[in-house]
Amino acid sequence: MIDLGRFNLLGIQINAVDYDGALAQILSAAKEGRALGVSALAVHGVMTGFLDGTHKYRLNDLEVLVPDGQAVRWGLNLLHNTKLKDRVYGPNLMLKTCQHAAEEKIPIFLFGGSEELLQQLRQRLTTLFPDLEISGMRASKFRTLEPHEKLELLAEIRNSQARITFVGLGCPRQEVWAFEFRKQLSMPVLAVGAAFNFHAGLLPQAPPL
Repeated sequence: MIDLGRFNLLGIQINAVDYDGALAQILSAAKEGRALGVSALAVHGVMTGFLDGTHKYRLNDLEVLVPDGQAVRWGLNLLHNTKLKDRVYGPNLMLKTCQHAAEEKIPIFLFGGSEELLQQLRQRLTTLFPDLEISGMRASKFRTLEPHEKLELLAEIRNSQARITFVGLGCPRQEVWAFEFRKQLSMPVLAVGAAFNFHAGLLPQAPPL
């Protein structure tokens, strides 16, 4: 397991971790009922923060920013000698988290995408991990939620008894959501972007680097 702490990359504090290091933080927070904002950042995500001071603040306030892109990993290795051997690819991190959640009976909640996508995602995840408890799902309204809608969504997630929430809204909306709501939920909130579409079978993944 590798977890070397956080390092500055263009003003964004990236965690030098491998999959096991990231999973250890996620599972620990889930069991303890502790807020943990997690995002997998490729170059686009890093540059979004670099070019927008407000979003940089949001990103750096999240507890775990994993090096999703190979270029991000290369940057950490070149500038900080972290010697990371692989990136932490968001879709794979989602699957590994679901696998451990199934094994350890940790319920999850899925937020984002369309109703059709969520139904296909549920089917595929429970086929891969029959013991996985998906305690709730909510499709995106594809717009900014009204204040009362935000409260309703938070109540729905809390009442579901989920202990990990996955958010698939796309960058940077999902990171904004994790920044805004993870502390109110007191659980890990993972911003995983296109992972919903990949794992639902609606979008092909690029070949591995």
